[in-house]
Amino acid sequence: MPTLRTAAEIPVSGRAAPPTWLVVALACAGQFLVVLDVSVVNTALPSMRADLGLSAPGLQWVVNAYTIAFAGFMLLGGRAGDLYGRKRMFLIGLALFTLASLAGGLAQEGWQLLAARAVQGLGAAVLAPSTLTILTSAVPEGAARARAIATWTAVGGGGGAAGGLVGGVLVDGLSWRWVLLINVPIGAVVLAGALLWLVESRAGDGRRIDLPGALLVTAGLATLAYGIVQTEAEGWASAETLVPLAAGAVLIGLFVLVEARTKVPLMPLKLFRLRSVSSANVAMFLCGAAMFCMWFFMTLYAQNVLGYSPLDAGLALVPSSLAVILGSKAAPRLMPVVGARNVAVLGALVAAAGFGWQSTMTADGAYLTAIMFPGILMMLGAGLSATPLAALATSGAEPGEAGLVSGLINTSRTMGGAIGLSVMSTIAAARTGGGGSPEALTEGYALVFRTGGGVLLGGVVLMLVWLPRGVVGRG
Repeated sequence: MPTLRTAAEIPVSGRAAPPTWLVVALACAGQFLVVLDVSVVNTALPSMRADLGLSAPGLQWVVNAYTIAFAGFMLLGGRAGDLYGRKRMFLIGLALFTLASLAGGLAQEGWQLLAARAVQGLGAAVLAPSTLTILTSAVPEGAARARAIATWTAVGGGGGAAGGLVGGVLVDGLSWRWVLLINVPIGAVVLAGALLWLVESRAGDGRRIDLPGALLVTAGLATLAYGIVQTEAEGWASAETLVPLAAGAVLIGLFVLVEARTKVPLMPLKLFRLRSVSSANVAMFLCGAAMFCMWFFMTLYAQNVLGYSPLDAGLALVPSSLAVILGSKAAPRLMPVVGARNVAVLGALVAAAGFGWQSTMTADGAYLTAIMFPGILMMLGAGLSATPLAALATSGAEPGEAGLVSGLINTSRTMGGAIGLSVMSTIAAARTGGGGSPEALTEGYALVFRTGGGVLLGGVVLMLVWLPRGVVGRG
């Protein structure tokens, strides 16, 4: 007797499904571009500032405009994929991202670059949830899906890890513009492949999207993120920080009220009654808050303290890049044996050990002990923890909510990273006291890694208490 399929799993176009490996490859290519652009511009910032005459705050917003737009619109992107088609949103998001990359690479004024980065973030927010949803819709739940998610996680982690290296190569060999322009040919190839081979699917109903909820949650998240970004320059007690933080909290509160009353909510609050969804998202937020900072501060330590060039700093982090991929690929092999929760806990403990080791850095540290080995531990743990958390979060939702849950887990990780980076930058600046010597900078960076290790240990306790015990990935 044939197995019944839900509306969300039925191709809309009626075309035969493409090979699973091809779907996974296209989804992972989209995810790689999205994550790469979170970090690739870091090595290009000095050149951007010199060429476009950006101020110090303007330079900061080259990074923040992308991250905030990415995180703020993620839920809208995930829900739009469920309602209007995952392939359609994949194509729209990738097209926006690619065109904005072209505009940013050709920018002649600072404001043009910042606007392009914000549109890039919007495109990424539409694209990213569809990558995971397309993948999970194409691969049956069980061991095969766990392996596919592991590949998606590894590619995403590799994209973040490769940012420094790719940026260093492009800036040294060409110019800063190519950290953005490189997305154009890659995006065009992936767009063509998606048009040809992806099959459309959606949740199967024609409901209109919850626009008031979308606007409130986006504005709330963006305002909160802006307030936290302000802490680095203004401090936590200033009006410039407290006003946007309070306004963001009010907007998020209004969003919750709207979602509780509307008949077609953007984010059904019943989702958070699912232990797997709520616990995995909180855990992902904490892991993102600690681990996103790793690449930023390791790059600063290598260049500002140890005197590495941008390219040398990128090369120095290659072993860490390989470690996150190794961890992501090892996780699905362990999950059917010891359970997803235990693998996530193991990953967080390994990462915390790496953070503790990194916090012993000195101003004249040797590469092996000050960068390579602690970096490997941190990113091996990141890869081990991300795969089971993503699998747990998506395993508890109905197929019609898959895009929303995918957007939620991405939002948790990205917002955790954005908030964590802002907080950690404030901590580092407070410890250095404005000093720019290698010794002062090292003290600030070391405190960041001690704090990150503490956050991860807190995440371990939360995972042990709250994450479900079931084995995910047994097929």
